[in-house]
Amino acid sequence: MEIVRSLDEQFARLHERSQALVRAVPADRLYWQPPREGARSLPSYSCGEYVLRGAAAVEQTCGGITVNLWDDPFEWTLPETLPTPAHIVEYLNEAEATRLRAFKLFHTDADLSKEIATPSGEMRTLFVLLSETLVRAAHHQGSALATFRLFSDARLSGL
Repeated sequence: MEIVRSLDEQFARLHERSQALVRAVPADRLYWQPPREGARSLPSYSCGEYVLRGAAAVEQTCGGITVNLWDDPFEWTLPETLPTPAHIVEYLNEAEATRLRAFKLFHTDADLSKEIATPSGEMRTLFVLLSETLVRAAHHQGSALATFRLFSDARLSGL
C-alpha cells in the first residue's frame, strides 16, 4: 500500500493547502482577476477560480472512479454559486469527501493497475488517472498561489 498511501498523502496535502489559501485570500480579492496585457494574453483566472478548478478535477476523477459519474463540476463551481471563501471551503470539503470514498476502494497497490474507461472512451490505469489528476490539480493550485502573490505579500504556512 506504499503507492496508495503516498498518493493519498499528496492529495490530502493539496486539499489542506487549498483550504489555507482560500482562508488567506481577502473576500474582496477572491475573484479578482489580474489585468490582461495585450490581446494575445493567455486567459487568466482569479485565485478562487484556480482553486475551484483544482478541486473540480479531483472531484470529477474520483466521482468517475467510484460511481462512473464523470460530470464536469463546472456548473456548480461558478463564482456566482460559491461567492465567499466559506462557500469554497465547503466545496473543497465535498471534493475531498469524494476523493476519500475513491481511496477506500484501494486495498493494495495492485489495485492501481486496474484500467477504467474515461469519458473519452480511452482505457487508463487508475494510477495514471490519479497521477494526471494530481498534477493538474497541483498546477491549478500553483496558479492560484501565483495570483495571490500579485496582491499579497502574506506568507502562508505549508505553501
